[in-house]
Amino acid sequence: MSKRESQDSGSATPVEPVEPIELVEPVDAEKNIATSPYNGSGTVEDPFIVEFQKDDMSNPMNWGQVRKWFLTAIVTFSVFAVTFTSSAYSVSAGEIMTEFNISSTVFITGVSVFVLGFAIGPAVWGPLVSFAIFAPSELYGRQVPWIISHTAMVAFMAGSAGSKNIATLIVLRFLAGTFGGSPLVNSGGAIADLFPPAQRGLAMTIYCVAPFLGPILGPIVGGFATENIGWRWVQGICTIFIGGCPQIGIIGVIFVPETYGPVLLARKAHALSKADGKVYISVLQKNQGKKQPSEVFGRALIRPWVLLFREPIVLIASLYMAIIYGTVYMFLGAMPIVYNELRGWSPGIGGLSFLGMAVGIIIGLGYAIWDNNGRYMRLDPAKRTAESRLPPAIAGAVALPIGMFAFAWTNYPSIHWSVSIVLSAPFGFGVVLVILPIVNYLIDAYTVYAASVLAAAAVFRSIMGAVFPLFTDQMYHNLGIHWASSIPAFLTLVCMPFPFFMYRYGAVVREKCKYAAEAAAIMKKMQGR
Repeated sequence: MSKRESQDSGSATPVEPVEPIELVEPVDAEKNIATSPYNGSGTVEDPFIVEFQKDDMSNPMNWGQVRKWFLTAIVTFSVFAVTFTSSAYSVSAGEIMTEFNISSTVFITGVSVFVLGFAIGPAVWGPLVSFAIFAPSELYGRQVPWIISHTAMVAFMAGSAGSKNIATLIVLRFLAGTFGGSPLVNSGGAIADLFPPAQRGLAMTIYCVAPFLGPILGPIVGGFATENIGWRWVQGICTIFIGGCPQIGIIGVIFVPETYGPVLLARKAHALSKADGKVYISVLQKNQGKKQPSEVFGRALIRPWVLLFREPIVLIASLYMAIIYGTVYMFLGAMPIVYNELRGWSPGIGGLSFLGMAVGIIIGLGYAIWDNNGRYMRLDPAKRTAESRLPPAIAGAVALPIGMFAFAWTNYPSIHWSVSIVLSAPFGFGVVLVILPIVNYLIDAYTVYAASVLAAAAVFRSIMGAVFPLFTDQMYHNLGIHWASSIPAFLTLVCMPFPFFMYRYGAVVREKCKYAAEAAAIMKKMQGR
């Protein structure tokens, strides 16, 4: 009996079957089997090789623009919240030093250990992402480490608000920074998962401002909060701010899906194998061969260090960004000396001294967006290279020392306060125009290794960010505010040729870098080319 005849016999009013409903599968496993030709025969000896097909909606790069930008906003907010928290503490010096009877050096350690946690965290969270390629399909990737690390950070920040002594406060801030390191390394990788290089510039531009705008705005909010409700509520506000991030718990599971391509391919292969009964493996699993999980995790754990010290591009770029990052955190200790101590400003008003840099960062963001939508997008796609990202960095490399020297020699108490604050804007402008193109450059050059590359850069710059504040107080009091401010300016002056050199010779250097070439080959295989 046919299907139609069976229905006629069981019902007085025949109903045509609704065929589209029968084609909908939650994981699209059987649909893929029917419509996606994979190389192989489905046996253990010759498994089907799963790779992203053209217009494959399981590939994050094929997701809708609204969904992509929603996820970009979430990961950007998470980084902003973490870095905001790192610096909001810095303007509570008076209250904390008095309550715990400590020196300014011990106090500023609370900033340094938080940023030091940024260095340690990525060394763990980045490898967990890479490990997901070989782990069971439902484990690891970007999503799970994100949610776990954010939740732990909220717990440690809540504890810091109730600290009874300085040791507890410092330890809890260190742990909060360590768990807060996950968004710093995985967020950039997530954006690389979502956007192909030609479309990535704007998203990365907005995202990369967060690690620098956060530390600048933190003291502004923290200063007024300290004056009005006390330092413990500064920590409490940061806890609420981080806890409001939509990546926590159930909300995070729903709205922040897995985006890491190798993990999605492994999951797809696992789902197809269960649905079909044949053997499917992802293209990367085939290329990597059979390896023990411990071997894979160990290799992923050391990969950021290998990239940092064996890839010249990563080392030089990370050093340059580290100097800039260290200078940003140095200002957290320098501004209270220049404006609160020498000019007698209150913590709240003193926090406003960061507005000049904040305005410079926002102007730099606007310029970067204009450059991306104009110059970069007009380039012939066939001629776009990683080096095509670097022209704004050339302008930023010039602006950095100009802004820093201008701030250094106009912050005399005899000169109106507005002059030095306004002239700090070129520094903020330069920060954006150097960091954004370099990060985009590294992601374009290393693609699937982006998390490890960004982890290497994050470790290096976070170490600088942790160390610089420790000697800021002594340096400013021993050398004076002018020469002390000039030292990082000289460092950026030494680094100024780097963007020029990489723009001219970067392609040649990349050809000789093992991991850059390997990443390009992997991306071609993932995309089925």
